Amino acid sequence: MATTEIQFYVQGMKCEGCVKNARKHLAQVPGFESADFDLEAGTAVVRGDIDPQAAVKAFAEAGYSAVVKSD
Repeated sequence: MATTEIQFYVQGMKCEGCVKNARKHLAQVPGFESADFDLEAGTAVVRGDIDPQAAVKAFAEAGYSAVVKSD
């Protein structure tokens, strides 16, 4: 299946430890490939063949509130 990029608004992430924690939880989601974070903007870009709601759930399990960023 094709790799997609999904953008999220994420609240509560403040440091590289937060990034590491979020990546650890996202890595458990089937189809996850990678993620980049902009802590200042409060955004994340998640790549892979991944269900957006599964990613939102992974963020929540990591302790962060996330919503899909719509265009």
